[in-house]
Amino acid sequence: MDFLRTPAERFENLPDYPFAPNFRMIPAGDGSELRMHYLDEGPLDGQVVLLMHGQPSWSYLYRKMIPLLVGGGYRVIAPDLIGFGKSDKPTQREDYTYANHVAWIKSFLDALDLSGITLFCQDWGGLIGLRVAAENGDRFSRIVVANTGLPDSKGIADADVIEICDAMEAYYQSVPVHANALEMAMGMGGDESSMKFMHWQKFCAESEGFRPEEVMVLMLSLSEEEKAAYAAPFPDESYLSGARQFPTLVPIRPDNPATEANRAAWSVFEQWTKPLLTAFSDSDPITAGAEVRFQQSVPGAQGQPHVTIAGAGHFLQEQAPEQLADVTMTLMRNNPL
Repeated sequence: MDFLRTPAERFENLPDYPFAPNFRMIPAGDGSELRMHYLDEGPLDGQVVLLMHGQPSWSYLYRKMIPLLVGGGYRVIAPDLIGFGKSDKPTQREDYTYANHVAWIKSFLDALDLSGITLFCQDWGGLIGLRVAAENGDRFSRIVVANTGLPDSKGIADADVIEICDAMEAYYQSVPVHANALEMAMGMGGDESSMKFMHWQKFCAESEGFRPEEVMVLMLSLSEEEKAAYAAPFPDESYLSGARQFPTLVPIRPDNPATEANRAAWSVFEQWTKPLLTAFSDSDPITAGAEVRFQQSVPGAQGQPHVTIAGAGHFLQEQAPEQLADVTMTLMRNNPL
């Protein structure tokens, strides 16, 4: 598998990111290997908190939560997904599949032989992390679900799949290729249909104006130094294949190859009795309402003190790190191993 490796000097002197790098070689899936970067902070014998980021961020997103969790006595593991952060970046977009991302994280957890994991997941960190948890339940003890989901086209009859997918493809073709992140956000915000997510898909896949740091700045109040940190993993277009591909992989269409695997994961979670807590923000137009299915369908979510993070958007780790760390540690204390 052909890949690029972001030069280390791109990550020098990042604000509030003093953490030592760690690396593991994992199977790429084609007989070769890829190098995955991760943070490993806190006592080695501490209970493990696994922090899973999404798109287009990296472990830098968790820089404010990590010291708080370490201060609570926990061991914090924060990997960079393949294609992001300091991890290797395959150059071909077809190498990035939902199944490959799940396999890469599973191999990473196997390499570290982690157990008793408390998973905190957001965005694609949930789509991947929740699948890994469902398929490797013995490694996981608790889950905090934040601004994410596990889409599986629930409720769509097999007889309707072709018609629905044809309509979705036609709508995708009708969506313009937005020139920049602001234009995309305005187009998505003004689209009252159930398919407005396609603005984001097409922008990431096709627009010359797609830059991860511009997306982050659109959603957050960041300093120039913080903006540069989100740009650091991607020196030029050749490093962006993974970031561009992610939205296309979201199984919003019932014919998506990941749909059946996600349905299988939901079958597991519908029997999941371990603690699961939702911590969604109140100002995220992307995942609003997705917490309800977890609260209603997962036995381990019953009776949990689910929280809504006020005043935060999609990347709530930037805006409410103290509350999220406290919610996570409280769940762990209230549900000891």
